[in-house]
Amino acid sequence: MDNKRDYYDILGLNKTSSADEIKSAYRKMAREHHPDMVNEKEKPGAEKRFKELNEAYQVLSDPDKRRMYDQFGHASFGGGAGGGSGGQNPFGGGFGGGNTGQWGPFSYSYSSSDGGASGAGFDFDPFDIFESAFGFRGFGGARKPKKGKNLYYEMAIDFVDAVKGSEKEVNVEGGKLTIKIPAGARDGIELRYPEKGAKGPDGVPNGDLYISLRVKTPKQFERYGDDLATRVEVSFAQAALGDVIDVEVIDINSLDGLGKVKMKVPAGTQPASYIKLKGKGMPRLQRSGQGDVIVKVDIKIPTRLNRTQKDLLEKYQKA
Repeated sequence: MDNKRDYYDILGLNKTSSADEIKSAYRKMAREHHPDMVNEKEKPGAEKRFKELNEAYQVLSDPDKRRMYDQFGHASFGGGAGGGSGGQNPFGGGFGGGNTGQWGPFSYSYSSSDGGASGAGFDFDPFDIFESAFGFRGFGGARKPKKGKNLYYEMAIDFVDAVKGSEKEVNVEGGKLTIKIPAGARDGIELRYPEKGAKGPDGVPNGDLYISLRVKTPKQFERYGDDLATRVEVSFAQAALGDVIDVEVIDINSLDGLGKVKMKVPAGTQPASYIKLKGKGMPRLQRSGQGDVIVKVDIKIPTRLNRTQKDLLEKYQKA
C-alpha cells in the first residue's frame, strides 16, 4: 500500500497551482525547514521534511513528471521519487541507472538521464537543488560554496507604482540598490538581481537578490493579469431605457493611476450583463498597451415604491 504523502500537500498547493507558485512555495518552505536553520532537537524532523520537499519539487517542477504524477500518482515512479533502481512505471519496464549517495545527514538516490522510461527517471544532482535555493551546496560546509547565499525579500508597493512603474531605493547588505518596478507589475512577481545577495566567501561571487512585489488592488477591482473586473449598479429604468454612466478605470496619466470614463448602458440590458471597456485596464506587463476593464452590470430592484411609481408600473404591466 502506498503511504507516501501527496506531493501537492507537501508544498501546501493543489493541482491547479502554476509553475511559479510551485517554485515560490518550495523556496519558502525549504528555507523554513532547512536542517541547518533549526536547533539540534528539531534536526531529525527538519531533515525528513526537507527531503520530502525536494522530492515533491523535483516532480512538480518538471512538466512531464508532473503530468505522469497527476495521472498515476506515486506509481509513476515505482518506489517514489527517491527510488532509483528497479521501480516499475505504469507502462511496464523499470527505471535504470540508479545512483545513491550521502547528502548531509541523510542519503539520496536518483537515476541517470539515459536509463528507464522517457520522462520518468530523475536526472538531477540533489546538491544543485539546494544550491538553486540557497546559493551554496550541502550541509555544514561539506562542500565549498560556489557563491554567496541568495537573499529573498518582499516589497509592498502602492497601486499607482504598479500602474506607472517606479524606482525605489533600498538598503541591501549595507549597500544601496535601486529597484525598478515595471509598469503593470502584478502581486507576487519576483524581480531577480544577479550577485546582489550575500557576499560570497573566499572570493566566490555574491549570491542573487530576489524581491517579490506585493501590490494591493483597490477594492472596486478584481485583477486578472492585465485585465480588471468591476461592478456597477443601475436602476430598473436605466436598464430598460438605456443610459450613460461613469465607470472607474485605469488612467496612466492621473496622479493616482485611476480615472473615469463614460459607459453606455444599452436599452434592454439584462441582469448580470457584461460590458468590456477595451484598453482601460492595467498596462500590459513588458508589452505595449493596456488590458481591458470588464464591467458586470447589476440591476437594482426597488424594495419600496411610492404611489406614483406603483401606478406607472401597473400601467406598464397592463400595456
